[in-house]
Amino acid sequence: MSLNQIERGQGLRIRSTQDLAGGLFMIVLALGAFAFSWDLSAGTLRQLGPGMLPKAFAVICGVLGLMLVFCSLRYEGEALSGWSWKGVFFVLGGACLFALTIRGFEIGPISVPALGLLVSGPLLILYAGLAADDLNLKQLVIFAIAMSAACIALFKYALSLPIPLAPWLLGI
Repeated sequence: MSLNQIERGQGLRIRSTQDLAGGLFMIVLALGAFAFSWDLSAGTLRQLGPGMLPKAFAVICGVLGLMLVFCSLRYEGEALSGWSWKGVFFVLGGACLFALTIRGFEIGPISVPALGLLVSGPLLILYAGLAADDLNLKQLVIFAIAMSAACIALFKYALSLPIPLAPWLLGI
C-alpha cells in the first residue's frame, strides 16, 4: 500500500466483518486452548506428551484466525449478521448435559448419578437435535441410537478407553 493511497483515505478498512469476527473468535479460542494446556508437557515427536495435541490445535487455530483477519481486510465479504440463539442453547447445552451426566455430579442438594455412555450419548444427540428447524423426531431417535452404538463400539471396545458404559446397570 502506497503513501498516496493512505493519504486519499484508502488505507486499511474492514471489507468483511463476518470474516473479521470469525478470525478474532478463532484467535481467542487458540489463546484459551494454549492457556489451559500451558502446564502440560508437549513431549517430543517420538514420544508425544499430553500437551502436544491441545498446543498444536492452539497454534493451528491461531494461525488460521490470523489468516482470516487478514483476508477480512483484503477481500470483500459478507457483513456480520445475527445467529440463532436456539442453536447455541441446544448444542452447547447438549455438550454440558453430556459432561454432567456421563460420570454424574453432586452440587449441594442436587445429585445426578453416573449414567454412562449408554444413556448420555443418546441424551446428548436428542437434546442437541432440538436445535434443528426441520426436526423429524423419528429420524433423530434412529440417528441417536445408531451414533451411540457406534461411539460405544469405537471408544469402549475398539480403543479401550475408560468411559463408563452403564454403571447403574452393569457396574461398568
